[in-house]
Amino acid sequence: MDDTSSNQDDDEIVCQVVAGSVNAFEHLLKKYQYLVLAIVKKHVPSDQIEDSVQDVFVRAYRSLPTYRGKNSFGHWLSVIAVRTCYDFWREHYKSRELPMSSLTGEHQVWLDAALFENSSQSFREAGLQKEAREILDWALDRLSAEDRMVLELVYLEGLSVKEAAGQLGWSTANVKVRLFRSRKKLHALLTGAITHERSDA
Repeated sequence: MDDTSSNQDDDEIVCQVVAGSVNAFEHLLKKYQYLVLAIVKKHVPSDQIEDSVQDVFVRAYRSLPTYRGKNSFGHWLSVIAVRTCYDFWREHYKSRELPMSSLTGEHQVWLDAALFENSSQSFREAGLQKEAREILDWALDRLSAEDRMVLELVYLEGLSVKEAAGQLGWSTANVKVRLFRSRKKLHALLTGAITHERSDA
């Protein structure tokens, strides 16, 4: 089955659900559960994945009357998944209490070696390394939900500014500005961590 046929099938099922055939939604859920899971796993803590995936499909179901088929259903659902993750962090940050944790010696070694590397490719590769990922998580927890999501989408997932804007529902100009500011904040956090650790040594 080609993508066009698949999209038409999805559109037909959406029409059925909106018309009252609620059980038809199960077909879309089964078809796209792994797509949604893959997106959510990149952006929320492991203990929040299941609830977030359910939240995505609840939102999608409630939003079906607004689906117009301009893009594929999978793309439309992906946007909802990303925005659900974004909303998760917005709510999380409202009540968070940041632990007064410091970085380990292994983290310091990695920071000294890689902090000033500016290429997005190196940034993505760093995110695959255990120590680097832990450092990034530590720093991302200290940024806003907006900063966190734009950095993850562009630098860790490799989306273009235009693609990230589409996923977040922002203008490309807003993404560019946010991305620039977020990089500066992240850099300040990491350099500040090194300065703090060295002053305590």
